[in-house]
Amino acid sequence: MATVLLETTKGDIKIELFNDAPLTAGNFRKLVEQGFYDGTTFHRVIPGFMVQGGDPDGDGTGGPGYTIKDEFRPGNKNDRGTISMANAGPNTGGSQFFLNVVNNNFLDKKHPTFGKIVAGMDVVDAIANTPRNRNDKPLTAVIIRKASITEK
Repeated sequence: MATVLLETTKGDIKIELFNDAPLTAGNFRKLVEQGFYDGTTFHRVIPGFMVQGGDPDGDGTGGPGYTIKDEFRPGNKNDRGTISMANAGPNTGGSQFFLNVVNNNFLDKKHPTFGKIVAGMDVVDAIANTPRNRNDKPLTAVIIRKASITEK
């Protein structure tokens, strides 16, 4: 099982990737290994909902230059503490992801989860409560300084 460490300007977040989401977790892992997320921001934060990152452009429009198919695991649940693939519709996931700060089960049929936060949920909560503008962008950038992967 692989674990991803996101070292952010608000603290560290450790995410265990699901083995039963090989396409989605594998894509995230590949991007982490390539350093894709290093220096990117959490560009959208909504208290009581989620924090979103993974956009190299920092405005919600960017991605890796390709998309992947939706991969819904049996019992897919956007529960508090899960990481899920952001998308603009079916089969449009790429690099953007979000961390659920509450149970968002109304998203279960649209956004595949591919891991769970095993440490640093307090950091995620702090990011979600960062002061933001009317477009939900943090007033002070919350940066992923480095993303790295380890095997268990």
